This record gives sequence, C-alpha cells and structure tokens, in this order.
Amino acid sequence: MTDPTTDTSDNAWRTTPRESMAFDVVVVGAGPAGLAAAIRLKQLNSEISVCVVEKASEVGAHILSGCVLEPRAFAELLPEANITDIEFSVPAGDDRFLFLTEKSSYKMPTPPQMHNHGNYVVSLGNVVRFLGAQAEALGVEIYPGFAAAEILTEAGRVIGVATGDMGIGKEGQPTELFQRGMELHATYTVFAEGCRGSLGKQLIATYGLNQGVDPQTYGIGIKELWEVPAANHHPGMVMHSIGWPMDRKTYGGSFLYHLGGNLMAYGFVVGLDYENPYFSPFEEMQRFKTHPAIRPFFEGAKRISYGARALNEGGFQSIPKLIVPGGVLVGCEAGFLNVPKIKGTHTAMKSGMLAAEAIADALAGAKPDLLEDFPTKIRASWLWPELESVRNIRPGFAKFGLFGGLMNAAFETYITRGKSPWTLNNHADNTTLKPAAQSTPIAYPKPDGKLTFDRLSSVFISNTNHEENQPAHLTLRNPDVAISVNWAQYRSPETRYCPAGVYEIIGADTQNPRLQINAQNCVHCKTCDIKDPTQNINWVTPEGSGGPNYPGGM
Repeated sequence: MTDPTTDTSDNAWRTTPRESMAFDVVVVGAGPAGLAAAIRLKQLNSEISVCVVEKASEVGAHILSGCVLEPRAFAELLPEANITDIEFSVPAGDDRFLFLTEKSSYKMPTPPQMHNHGNYVVSLGNVVRFLGAQAEALGVEIYPGFAAAEILTEAGRVIGVATGDMGIGKEGQPTELFQRGMELHATYTVFAEGCRGSLGKQLIATYGLNQGVDPQTYGIGIKELWEVPAANHHPGMVMHSIGWPMDRKTYGGSFLYHLGGNLMAYGFVVGLDYENPYFSPFEEMQRFKTHPAIRPFFEGAKRISYGARALNEGGFQSIPKLIVPGGVLVGCEAGFLNVPKIKGTHTAMKSGMLAAEAIADALAGAKPDLLEDFPTKIRASWLWPELESVRNIRPGFAKFGLFGGLMNAAFETYITRGKSPWTLNNHADNTTLKPAAQSTPIAYPKPDGKLTFDRLSSVFISNTNHEENQPAHLTLRNPDVAISVNWAQYRSPETRYCPAGVYEIIGADTQNPRLQINAQNCVHCKTCDIKDPTQNINWVTPEGSGGPNYPGGM
C-alpha cells in the first residue's frame, strides 16, 4: 500500500483504500431522531445490526435546544422511562407570554400551542445522553468523534457513508498524523444530522428531493446557560416574549426556562428572512437582557455556557421527499419542527421511530431500494396533522409582519382551526437582504461583561475547539464574491449574522478589504450556509470531535 505521507504524488492519498465495516443500518447523527431510530430498530428486532456515527466528541456535545419537551414520542419509545430521572429535568409549570416595547412589557394570553401543562423543561443534551445509553444497552454501536463526510453510492443507491480523513493539513495534504476515513456500509442509511445537515443537503440536491415544495426557511437560535441564585430560581418556569428589540418586520422572540439545579436557559431566536444587512442576531440577543422587565431575571446570576444553532421554520410546506434508494431523512434533517409550538424533539423522535419501523419491515422482506412505507407511515401518524394544522402561522408573520402575523395566527387557531383552504408560501432566506445603501446601520451598545458580552468571550465558554492544522471547513465557492458582492453590496453581513466571530473583514480602512475566516471559532450553527446572499459559503464537515462541547444543562 502506498504511504500517503511519503508518496510524491500530491493526491495519491485520496485513492488509498479505506477499511470498511458492514451493518444492516447506519444512522448519521446521535440526536433525538437518530437515537430514536436506533432504539426502535433494536426493539423490533434485536438481530438487526445498527451503527450510529456522531461528529461530536461525545453524544450530546453538539446538541442545543430550548428545551421544553413534549413527552409523547419519548413515552411511546420508552414507556418505562421517567423523564425526571434525567439530570436537570423538571415538569413545566408557570407559562408566561410577554409583548415588549422598548421600555414596557405587557402580559398576553398564552397561545394554545404554547401551553406546556404535562411537558418538561429539560437539557436536551442530557436527554440525548440518556437515549444514547439506552441504545447501547440494546446493542447499538455508537461512534462519537467520527464525522460522516461522504455519501457512498452504487448505481444511484446509497450504500452507506464514509467518515472524514484525519490528519490533513491546512494546505490539503496529509501530515504525519494522517489516518484514512472508514467506510460504513449499510443496507439502509438514516440521515439524522439535524437542521441543514451537510450530507442531507447533498442528498436533497442530488436527488431533487425538494422539487415541488417550498424552500426551507430557517431561524437562528442563540442560547446562554445561567446559574441563578436559589431565591430567584423557579423550577419549571417557562416564559416567552415577542416584540422589542426587533422591528415589526423581523420574526423572532425570546425564551427563559428554569431547569433543575438552579439553572436558567436563556435563548433568543431570529428568523433568517430578516432584511437589514446591518442586523446582528447576537447583538440583539445581548441587548434584550437590558430590558427593565428582563434584567431582574439575571440579577446575581452567572453565565456558564453559550451556543448557537440554526433551526428549521419552513414547516409542513417545506418538507422534502423523505426517501432515496437506500436512505431516509428524519428529524430536523427533513424539517419536522412545529414552529408555533416551539418544539421539534417529539416530532423528530417520532419520525425516527417510523423510519425504523419501515426499515425493519423492509429488512424482513424483499429489501426494496425505496422505503415507500416510511412517508406513508408519516402521513398516517399524529405528526402529519400536527404540522399541517399550523402550516400558515409562521409564513403569516413573513407576509403580514408582527401584528398582522398575530392576527393571522389567531384566525388560523380559533376560526379555521388549521383547516384553511389555502397554504401560505415560504421563501428562501438568502434572497431577503436589502443592499446596504438602502438600509440603516444599527448602533449596538458595548457589552459590560456582566450582563452583556462579546462574541469571543461567548465562544470561549462554548468549549469550541478544532484541530488548527486542518483545511477550513467554511469554504467559499468563489473567493472573489466575498468582496465583489458581500462587501460591495451588503457590507459583509456574514460578519454580523455569525454568532461566533468566524468572519472578519480586514483592510477596509485602507480601501483594500479582504475576508478572513476564523474557522476555529465555528460553533456549527450553519447560519452562514443558509443566509449568505449568493450561497457562496459552503459549510462542510471538519475533523471529527471538532466544534463545541456543550455541558449537561445546555
């Protein structure tokens, strides 16, 4: 075998054979959907060999969510399990819903979709760690720290995935640490990478899975975990807000959830269809905490972790075709988030369970290339009507603005009850930015380091780390576009929508601007891959174990 570190051919290493392992099913992503699929497969047939590959250093390390968990799918999957046995999980209690102006707050009726009686405030990372342990106890093989970087196909059929090569230097050549990736072959592959998964994106494009459906639309969720004094801690409290600091055209809002262990999860979500290129979701998230009705929640508290993640907001009308020969899309890979409910874990888990049932049936029979029973099962389950009934609420805010969106939501909820004879459309988020010349710059206050913070100190407590000597996983299809389009027309919005300070313009003061990419800061939120005006930024998988390492509680 050729030694790639000594061979004189620059690309000989690319053809070095990879070792392989074979399974009945390979699951890409150890999130709620992927682990639910793995567990259900083993429940149905303990002889099915199942492998889960996860790019994070450990199961749960990349999981970021609110999270108020609706237990329906969890209880269906593990009826004997008790959610409150999972660390920091508490029953949801007091529901609060506020409308904010710059100086005032107004308590509003909680929309019926957001009533949380019977739900649980949880650390989704800890829920996933629990599911991982359940899966391993059933015989599922889980490989954290290995990023699925390539889809393997044969005659148009997906036959598994390959993990990324390790030890490739910044210049794209092997180092002394080089290690070829592993091929994981499978009869069926479940793609459960979460929102805007890098392999899922390729599948959707290659097989045309989004033909005939609306473009997917997204939000960015930015989250901080705080430890609060016992006197200010109210386990199970669930509070949401809309309004200030955003204008009436920009969709979004906040959440404050009190978990167990004196922990408070604070998050801010912004729809990525916003128009002003000077808008910064991170800065909006910081200044929100200065509101007189919000600041008291943080008194005496200490910020202990930070993270960000994109989330699907397209809903029912943006769900792509779910099957390809040899593979299925589940969870947020397919966009099963219920936006008005602000919940997607239960739908993600249910989709994974239904995929497992379809796969188990196929493995027991003639093993057809297309798992056509899976979309049939989805449509026959409670998941489908749940998403269909709220399909017009999120696009109503894009079409009518804040107050018109609220009126439309009330109409859809109380009058037509989700059965309107029309369906509002979604649009691609990268098309909505206005040129900088037509937009108003926004002056954000400087952080004080106690209540409000800068991006770099925030990234520090996300425990983000990447092997420095590796090719940047944030790539430009055409490097010139970063200046000729993004800078010239929009004044480089990537320097503002990225919540981790990855993108930086150097030399603007000397009229010689260039884009610097600080890939080591990336928290894997995928916002740049979504919002870039010309889709010139392409997020690809870095080496396994890279990225954030979120602790329990996040």
